Amino acid sequence: MKKIEVEATPKTPYLMLDPASKTIVINGRSIPENSVQFYTPVFEALDKWIAEKTKDKINVSVRLEYFNTSSSKCVLDIFKKLAELHKNGAQVDVTWIYEKDDEDMMEAGQDYQTIVGIPFKMVEVDE
Repeated sequence: MKKIEVEATPKTPYLMLDPASKTIVINGRSIPENSVQFYTPVFEALDKWIAEKTKDKINVSVRLEYFNTSSSKCVLDIFKKLAELHKNGAQVDVTWIYEKDDEDMMEAGQDYQTIVGIPFKMVEVDE
């Protein structure tokens, strides 16, 4: 599997998935026309890592400024797959980055963390 890197657009976030270093980065605004299609490369990579029963360290960095309902579901699906990897012995490090005073995004990260049971590193940044 090759490294995937998609530059941000007004409707889609920067997306990077590096299978060699087991790193996933999602950064920006996520309101694509078809969220499932946009996030499919991440789903496929995670499914492959689950099938391989990887025990590698997986680094995930998420900094979303806004996302729509369908993106929210896709992000949750990503975290559920990461939770499965975590349960199988992989070390999953999730960093949830949100802007100072953006309580909605902070709470979204806390909600995901509660739902999937993986500890998140919550990072508040200045705009």
